[in-house]
Amino acid sequence: MTRSSGKFALALTALLCTWPAVAQDNDHQLLHDIASDVTPDALRATITRLVAFGTRHSLSGNTSKTRGIGAAQIWVKARFVQISGACGNCLEIDTPAENFTGSRVPVSTQFLDVLAIQRGTSDPDRVIIIAGHLDSRNTDPMDAVHDAPGADDDGSGTAAVLEAARVLSKHKFPATLVYAVLTGEEQGLYGGTVLAHYARDHHWNVEVDLNNDIIGNSHGGDGTVDANHVRVFSEGTRDLETEAEARGIRYNGGEIDSPSRNLARFIAVTGENYLPGFDVRMIYRTDRYGRGGDQVPVLAAGFPAVRITEAAENYTREHQNVRSENGIDYGDVLDGVDFFYLAQVTRLNAITMAALAMAPAPPTVGITGAVTYDTTLSWLPVPGAASYRAWWRDSLDPNWTHGQMAGDAAAIKLEHVNIDDWLFGVSSLSADGYESPVAFPVSSGAVGANLAPKPAPVK
Repeated sequence: MTRSSGKFALALTALLCTWPAVAQDNDHQLLHDIASDVTPDALRATITRLVAFGTRHSLSGNTSKTRGIGAAQIWVKARFVQISGACGNCLEIDTPAENFTGSRVPVSTQFLDVLAIQRGTSDPDRVIIIAGHLDSRNTDPMDAVHDAPGADDDGSGTAAVLEAARVLSKHKFPATLVYAVLTGEEQGLYGGTVLAHYARDHHWNVEVDLNNDIIGNSHGGDGTVDANHVRVFSEGTRDLETEAEARGIRYNGGEIDSPSRNLARFIAVTGENYLPGFDVRMIYRTDRYGRGGDQVPVLAAGFPAVRITEAAENYTREHQNVRSENGIDYGDVLDGVDFFYLAQVTRLNAITMAALAMAPAPPTVGITGAVTYDTTLSWLPVPGAASYRAWWRDSLDPNWTHGQMAGDAAAIKLEHVNIDDWLFGVSSLSADGYESPVAFPVSSGAVGANLAPKPAPVK
C-alpha cells in the first residue's frame, strides 16, 4: 500500500465512523419529565372503570348508562373533557361516526370514535396520533350481551391513550397530537376506518398513527415472562404504491424503508435513549401473522402507522368467555394486566409522540451518484428545520449506523461513499436538537421522479 492510498483508507474509515448506531444524540429533559409523569395507578383506574361496563361489544347498544359500548363512550368523552379542563380547555373533542354492515355487522350500525385533538402551536396540520380500541368481545364475536371485560384487549390501549392525553396535554408542541379511542375493531376494523376517513377529510398530514392493541400483559400463555420488551409491527412496501413505484423499489431497494418502518426505528431509538432496560422488538410485518388491527385501514388510506403489542401474548385471555377449565383461567380480566409493564409501554408512546411533535417533519429526499464514487443526497427544505443529517447503513443492517451533519444546506455530497454499497436517508433537526425520523430517498429515476428534488449546488 502506498502512503497516499493508506491516507485515503484512514480517511474513509473515519468517514464511515462519523456517527454511532443511534440517532437523537441530544438529551431532552422534557422527554424524561413526560416519562416520569406516567403512573401505573392512573392506568389501573382507567381499566378498572372500563371492565365495570361488563361488555363493550360494538353491537351492545347505547340505551344503558352503566353497561355496554354507549356507556363506555360517554365515559371516555367525559374523561377527555376532564383532562381538557385541567389544561385550560386545550383539547378539541369530536365524535365522528359512520354506519357499516359486514360479516360481523348484519344490520347497518353506527360506529363512533372519540377523538381529543391538541392543536400544534406552529405546525398544526402535521399530526401524530395515538389510538386504541374501546370495544371488546368474548368467544363468540357476535355475542353483544354477555360479559366481555376486555381488560388487555383493548382496555390497555384505551388506558394508554387517556394517560398520554393527561400527561402530554400539560405541554405545548409545534405539531398536533390526536388521542383516538376507536370502536369496531373486533367487528371489522371499523374504528380505524372512521379515523382514516376523518384524517383524510380534514386534510391532516399524518406523520404516524401509533396503534396500541394488547399492550398490558407480560406473562405469555406458554409460560414466557417478558416485561422488558414490546413489539412494534410495521409494513414494508407501502399499501398505496403504484406499479412503477413497486418496480423501482424492487430494483433499487427500499423494501424495508417505508415511512412506517423508519418510524419503528425512531420508536426503538427513543425507547433506548429514555427507557433503560425496556427495548423495542421491531417486527418487519404489518401485524401478527394472519391477524389485523386498526392500523390497517390507516395504512390503506396512505398514512404511516405501526402496531404496538406486548411481547408475550396470552391467548387464553384473548377473545374468551371468563371461565376456568382444567386448571386454566380463561378471560380477559383485570388480574391479567401488569400495570408496571403497561406504564412502560405508555411511556414509550408518550415520549415518542413528544419527540415527533417537537422535531420538524422528515424531509422529501432525492439521491444521485450512479457511476461515481460519491453519493449526493438532496432534499426540500422543511419548515422549522435548523439543520439536516445524512444517514447511511449497510443493506443488511436494521438500523442507521453512519451519519454526517449537513448544516442548513439542501444537499450534501458524501465523498467516497458509493451509492451502490449502502442504503441512504436524511433526517431534519430543530434548533434545539429534536430530530425527525429518517426519510428514505424518493428514487431519482422513474419512481416518484416528480417528487424528488433536483440536487442543489453542494457547498
